[in-house]
Amino acid sequence: MWNPEIETMPRHELEKLQVERLRRTVERVYQHVPFYRQKLDEAGIGPAEIRSVADLARLPFTNKQDLRDNYPFGLFAVPKDEIVRVHASSGTTGKMTVVGYTKSDVNTWAEVMARTMACGGVTNKDTVQVAYGYGLFTGGLGAHYGAEKIGAAVIPISGGNTKRQLQIMADFGTTAVACTPSYSLFMAETAAEEGIDLHQLPVRVGFFGAEPWSNAMRREIEEKWGIKAIDIYGLSEVMGPGVASECMVQDGLHVWEDHFMVEVIDPATGEVLPYGEKGELVFTCITKEALPLIRYRTRDISILSNGTCACGRTHLRMHRVMGRTDDMLIIRGVNVFPSQIESVLLEIGETEPHYQLIVDREGNLDDLEIWVEISERLFSDEVRKLEQIEGRIRREIQSTLGISARVKLVEPKTIARSEGKAKRVIDWRDVYSDGNR
Repeated sequence: MWNPEIETMPRHELEKLQVERLRRTVERVYQHVPFYRQKLDEAGIGPAEIRSVADLARLPFTNKQDLRDNYPFGLFAVPKDEIVRVHASSGTTGKMTVVGYTKSDVNTWAEVMARTMACGGVTNKDTVQVAYGYGLFTGGLGAHYGAEKIGAAVIPISGGNTKRQLQIMADFGTTAVACTPSYSLFMAETAAEEGIDLHQLPVRVGFFGAEPWSNAMRREIEEKWGIKAIDIYGLSEVMGPGVASECMVQDGLHVWEDHFMVEVIDPATGEVLPYGEKGELVFTCITKEALPLIRYRTRDISILSNGTCACGRTHLRMHRVMGRTDDMLIIRGVNVFPSQIESVLLEIGETEPHYQLIVDREGNLDDLEIWVEISERLFSDEVRKLEQIEGRIRREIQSTLGISARVKLVEPKTIARSEGKAKRVIDWRDVYSDGNR
C-alpha cells in the first residue's frame, strides 16, 4: 500500500473525516460559487446542517450541463491566480467541460494516483510507460504524476506510434503500462503482426481505464500480454484518473473515500440505492479546492460494496463500470449496453475483440446490426463455417440480452482502431429520424 494509515482506516474514523471535509467543502462553495449558493438555498440546507454522512443525500445534484452552462470558470471556487492547471473534455456534444486545479489539487491527484499504482504493485523500482494521451485530456498527466510520486521511472510516450511503443517496452525495460483497454488489444494485434512475443517483454501489470470494458476483455488482455490487468476509474470533472482502482485481488475498485464520497442512485428518480444495487454513480469532492463538485452525476452505471477487501483496504468498492446511461441503447424496449455484447462475443471466443454496433430504425422498429471482425485464419475458412459462427453469435445475443440482432462478420482490419477510447456505437436513429439513408 502507498498510504496504509488512510487506506485501512476503520469505517467510523473514515466517516468522521468525511463529514468534517464535506462540511468545509459545502461552506467553501456556498461562499465562493454563486451557482451552488443558489442551489443550496433552494434545497434549504446550509453548511452548518452537515452533521453526518447521511446528510449528503440532502444536497443538490450537479451534472455536466451545469459545467457547460457556467463555461469556462463559473464553478471555480478559488481566484484565477490560484489555478495552476486547466484541463478540459473534448466537447463533442457541446461546450467543453473545463476543470481547474490548485497546487494542492495537483498534489492530491498525484497522491490518489500513487495509491492506484501501488494497488498494482508498482514501486520505485518500476518503469511505467504512459500511453494515455497527454494534453487537455487528464489521462496521461494523471498517470504520470502518480508514478513519479511513487518514484518509478516514467516513459511519457502518450498514445499512438504503436510499433515504437512496443520497441520502447523491449528496449527500455517497461514493467507497467497505462492505456485504454482497447488500445492494449490494438498493441497486441500489432505485436503479433511484427512477430513480437508480448510474453517475453518485462511488462507485468497494466492500468486500464477511460472506457467501459468487460471481464471477458480483461481475460483477453491478460492472456495476450501475460500480465495482470488492473481496472482504474476516474473522470475529468471529479479529478481525472485516480478516483478508484482495483488492487491485485481484483474484487472491485477501491474508491479513495477520504477525497471522494460516492453514492449510487436510481437514474430515473435520484433516490439513493443501498449497497449491492445497480445504479448511477454520484461523486462529491471533499478535498478539491478549485472545482469541488457536489453530488456530481457521472452517468456511469455500477454497484457499490462495503466490507474490508482481502487486501486489507477498508474503503468502499465499486464494481467495474457496466456502461453509461447516455451510452445505453434502448432496442425495441430492451436496455442494452455495448459491454454486454462485448462479453458475449469474447465468451464465444471465435472472433477478434473488435466490434461495432450499428443502430437504425426501419419504419417504427429499431434495428441492430453487430459488425464483428474475424481473424485472418477464419476469413479464409469455408462459408459454411462463417455462417455457423454468425448463427451462434445471434443465438447467444438473443439468449443473453433478449433481443434479436443481425450479425455481420467483416474482414480483418475493417473496424477502425483507436489510440484512445474505442467508438463502439453508430446510432443513425437521431440523425435520420425516418430510418432512410
